[in-house]
Amino acid sequence: MLLLIQSPQTEILGITVVTGDQWLKAEVAHTLRMLELIGRTDIPVVPGAEYPLVRTREETELWEQQYGLIPWMGAWTARFYHPADELGDLPEGKPSTNPADQDAAHFLVSTVRKFPNQVTIYAGGPLTNLALAISLDPEFSRLAKELIFMGASLDPQTTDPEFTHAPRREFNLWFDPEAAHIVLRARWKKIVCTTVDISVKTRLTTELVGRIKSAGSPAAQYIGKYARIRGEYDYLWDELAAAAWLDPTLITKKETRLMDIDLDRGANYGMVLTWGEQDKPKVGVPQVEVQVDLDTKKFYDLLVSLLTAPTPRAR
Repeated sequence: MLLLIQSPQTEILGITVVTGDQWLKAEVAHTLRMLELIGRTDIPVVPGAEYPLVRTREETELWEQQYGLIPWMGAWTARFYHPADELGDLPEGKPSTNPADQDAAHFLVSTVRKFPNQVTIYAGGPLTNLALAISLDPEFSRLAKELIFMGASLDPQTTDPEFTHAPRREFNLWFDPEAAHIVLRARWKKIVCTTVDISVKTRLTTELVGRIKSAGSPAAQYIGKYARIRGEYDYLWDELAAAAWLDPTLITKKETRLMDIDLDRGANYGMVLTWGEQDKPKVGVPQVEVQVDLDTKKFYDLLVSLLTAPTPRAR
């Protein structure tokens, strides 16, 4: 979010929120407070779906008993779990501002209808809000300019235990597979995907945070104070998806895949499905531009330059 806000190329029309790594209410609070600290409370924060369309935590725990442990379940992860109405840890403090009264799905629909063919949608979490917007208005996806999303895992080269035994399970799509299926099957003009495969080639390091927090900008100070480095598997997935949209030359290799999600309620429920042109199914499956490799130094330099720059004023 900060990279997109900090870029002079963008106009942020709103931030829609969904339960993902944390519960909806906690994510909303963190987002509002972040905007307060960088002086951009003009940007609407719009709450969306608190739960997936179909998947439940209880059913998922039963699934684990049959098919094995899932290392990361976002807000449902046992060792971090708390009820949906609790905010959890807010080291930056509670916000004094409030979210928008409108829900995310209606906000998304009204925004693309107000600016047809001009709005790029960046998705860095589960796709529930987008699926609801598509259900409200079948023309929604066609009226957007493009969809940029971080998600999907194909064959990542990593020792990360989250992917070593389940390389096709990726949280953003797995958490609400029915929503991912709806979104991927919609009529987008263009879909660009930052996968786990390319994300694991990046790292948030002490050196990188040091480069950022040495500047005095509000965004740099926010990162310097609240960024937490968790170890060797601390990837810059969402940041890469945002940066590669701002500067596509960061991506040195890409390919086209056809993509969907396994909705069968067995061992592969929520896993990513992909095909090439030669082996694609006869029913319509969307083409997705998948990023394969990147110029890592260029990416880190862009990250630092954006986060250390003065925060752009509201338009």
